[in-house]
Parts: sequence; structure tokens; C-alpha cells
Amino acid sequence: MPMSMYAASIPVFQHMLRNLSHILDKAEANALARKFEPSVLLTARLAPDMLPFTRQVLIACDAAKNGMARISGVEAPKFEDNEATFGELRTRIQKTLDYLEKVPASAVDGKEETEFTFPVGKASRTMKGQAYLTTWVLANFFFHVTTAYAILRHNGVDLGKADYLAGAQR
Repeated sequence: MPMSMYAASIPVFQHMLRNLSHILDKAEANALARKFEPSVLLTARLAPDMLPFTRQVLIACDAAKNGMARISGVEAPKFEDNEATFGELRTRIQKTLDYLEKVPASAVDGKEETEFTFPVGKASRTMKGQAYLTTWVLANFFFHVTTAYAILRHNGVDLGKADYLAGAQR
């Protein structure tokens, strides 16, 4: 039996956002244990021309929220993008999870062949629903979650593959 669009998206986003929240907990605890200001990690980046850690988390949340809003037609909440602490980032993740909880499977499934047009920088792109979900929304989401993980790991936070994959469910 083929996997539904809902099953391929909402539970995946929920699982990984919870893991991201777990990673934030470990990062904040690591900074406190090593006796440096946790905000140092929030502005860290892997390369000078990449977005900092905080933006990686915000974009991961937005990828899940906005992608599912576009597919489902369930209006997504607007966030101010002003999070500046680990606690505020955890709240942002929770608000995203709260939104995803409200998206019904019936609003997502059956949209595989529906065409969606979405902004890409100053341009736009059109893709069919299944391709949009699997090659754009999920790919973008995982890119930013993975980059957030890599920034923290690069900065000495004691994280491993189990934190990324299983998070607090371990």
C-alpha cells in the first residue's frame, strides 16, 4: 500500500521537531556546564556566509509549517522571527507542533497531483503536490535541522546520531 502524503509529512515533522527541541536542551545545558553564555551558540555558524544557528531553527519550523499550510489549505500562524534564547526557540518549535497537530489528514491526502506555486527568492516555482512535499518541503526541512545539529556539534555540544534520530525518545 502506498504511503499517504499525511503519513509522509506530519508525523515526520513532529518527530524531528521534538528531536530538535531535545538538541536545544542539550546545547543549553552544555553551555552552562562549560560556563559560557548560551547565546554564543545561538549566533554560531559553520561558514561566514551561512545563516546562524537561530535562523536554522526558525527556517526548519517555517519549512514544516508553511509547506503543510500550502498543501492542506489550513492557514498557518504568523511568527515574528524574534526568538533570541533557547527557551524562545523551544516555544517556537512547540507553536509549530501545535499548528501541525491541527492539520487533518483529509486536508493533505489526495493532493499528490495538485499543482502548488510557491516563492523561491524573488521568483516562484510550481510543482505537483507529491514532488513539492518530497523534494522541496522535506528536503528543505531536513537541511535546516541537520545544519542546526552540525553547528552545535561543531561547537562541542555532546551530540550524536541518536540525538538527531531519536532525541528525547531514547
